[in-house]
Amino acid sequence: MSNPADTFRQEANDILETLEDNLLELESDPGNRQMVDTLFRGLHTIKGSGEMFGFSALAKFVHHLESAYDLVRNGKKEVTQELIDFSLGSRDHIAALLAAGQDAKAAEELTSGQTHADLLTRIEAFNGSGGDAGAAEAETAQDGGDADGETKTYEVYFKPEPTALKNGMRPDLVVFELAELGPCESEVTADHVPPLEKMDAGESYLAWRFTLETAEPRDRVEQVFLFFDDGDIEISEGTSDSGATEPEAETGAQPGADASASTAAKADKPKAAPPAGKAQAMGESVRVQAHRLDELMDQLGELVIAQAKLNQISEKMGETGLASTAEEIERLVTGMRDATLSIRMLPIAGVFGKFRRVVRDLASELGKDIELVTEGGETELDKNIIDRLSEPLVHIVRNSADHGIEDAETRKQSGKSETATLRMEARQTGGEVHISVHDDGGGLKTDKIRARAIERGLIEADADVSDEAVHQLIFAPGFSTAEAVTSVSGRGVGMDAVRSFIEDLRGAVEVKSETGKGTSITLRLPLTLAIIDGLLVRVADGDYVLPLASVEECVELSADMLGENRQRSILNIRDELVPFLNLAEVFELDDGRDRNRVVVVNGDGRRVGLMVDDVIGQHQTVIKSLSAYHRGVEGLAGCTILGDGSVALIIDPAALVKSVGILTREAA
Repeated sequence: MSNPADTFRQEANDILETLEDNLLELESDPGNRQMVDTLFRGLHTIKGSGEMFGFSALAKFVHHLESAYDLVRNGKKEVTQELIDFSLGSRDHIAALLAAGQDAKAAEELTSGQTHADLLTRIEAFNGSGGDAGAAEAETAQDGGDADGETKTYEVYFKPEPTALKNGMRPDLVVFELAELGPCESEVTADHVPPLEKMDAGESYLAWRFTLETAEPRDRVEQVFLFFDDGDIEISEGTSDSGATEPEAETGAQPGADASASTAAKADKPKAAPPAGKAQAMGESVRVQAHRLDELMDQLGELVIAQAKLNQISEKMGETGLASTAEEIERLVTGMRDATLSIRMLPIAGVFGKFRRVVRDLASELGKDIELVTEGGETELDKNIIDRLSEPLVHIVRNSADHGIEDAETRKQSGKSETATLRMEARQTGGEVHISVHDDGGGLKTDKIRARAIERGLIEADADVSDEAVHQLIFAPGFSTAEAVTSVSGRGVGMDAVRSFIEDLRGAVEVKSETGKGTSITLRLPLTLAIIDGLLVRVADGDYVLPLASVEECVELSADMLGENRQRSILNIRDELVPFLNLAEVFELDDGRDRNRVVVVNGDGRRVGLMVDDVIGQHQTVIKSLSAYHRGVEGLAGCTILGDGSVALIIDPAALVKSVGILTREAA
């Protein structure tokens, strides 16, 4: 069984991600009371569950922040910039406390640090209880109380609805939270438990009666039941001989009867609206560990290889019944592949959402006003790509904010809005996903980049290099045009890291810039890293696979065309000049044979022809990693196992073209 603390950690991290988005939403719309309620519920859940699972340092800290939003909920405080600022800082601190978990020493170091004390001081100042963090911690450990210190007795009757347990209701959390408010006696009643043969083990039949002595106000007691909108809850003030009784609704109240204070309180108690989609998510989704999906994909890959072997055996035997069965299995395997891949696909909106905080912090640090706009968040990518995408996007966004976007005064002089726009877009194009980051800044300074490239010896001073080629130099290792190193950029490692990350994902990076209007950097990524559709080709005596998403067309050269291009590296295809590579020469397999078949691919953003012996056809390709000895060979993305058990290498067209330098030779 999984560790309950680990489960809490996962759920709390999910809540923290949502909290960050909610805080940024509240910052743009301070009057959104529904968002305040959502934030309060999230903090309340983290606090209650954290205390239960032994995250006491975390629970104590969250209690203070929760109190701040309780004051806002009750109209005693307004949403201010200070509230948003210390809430975002607290969100990061809660994440650190969550990581420390039940490690008492690590948690103690965090809670004794300056950050912890500063945040508590700011929170308590907002709450109106002064800035003594130590006193605040001590106060939390006590019962607390009203200004007059009066202790009251509350009789509470609580009976969850029958399906509450199936929906994740935790009655034990109610007991623990009531006990935090003061001395509490509880009694379990089993009046509604049916005979054993009629009992449903998944339903809730029990009810509880509590007698609570506390100096806390009534609304604090009601907060304990904030999430239990369904079921019977009765809170009455004062002692009685029989304690709290079951609500008359159980037996049917007569019209005109006087409503008790507790029943009125229940009716007036505002219902907490569940987060959007929560009810559906509970019934329609399930949390699965990532390694289990990887195992499923590995098994599916083996199934695809076995199915390819079956197809080959069927073709050799020529038996009609076997061929029909092989076709049916191929159809089922293809359907299973699509279904499994769809499980691994995640919307990129989750990645985009993280950048609201990044852009906000960058704008504050750089003293610029930047608005983030996202489009295409519903576009889906393989989970393994999603997990590795944040870092290169961070480098791009930081460079756009620092180098691309001008300060407000410069923008005003240029006739632009003082608020800059940073746009992140995603769209699917064939077997690829294109992720673009646009800014409406001043564009790349081509002359400055060219001068720095000449200074570093990347290009000759008299070389005739196009602006597009100059713009690509920003990805050179250690290249930077910044005059000084700042905390944001200037070291020349960011864009180099971007290209390395994207090429490791078998993708490509494109740059477009227009002076005075801005820059656009586009990442072209494959949909998945596990199973791809490929084009199987033969070169000399070996088989190779080209990703089908990169293939544009296949051309067969006539004898005349072959003779004309024998001594050149340029093909004339329908009046378009296309550079080409003879793969037999590239891989040192040339046996002197004439080859007249060319596969035109998109290599490093250009159309490039790859000359092969034969085009075998489309092939469902399971990507396998190369050995440690071959992993560094440029131009190869991996390998796959064919139906006959032989190994075919998978060619990465962009990396191959870059390694051979065909475009450089073409320009020369």
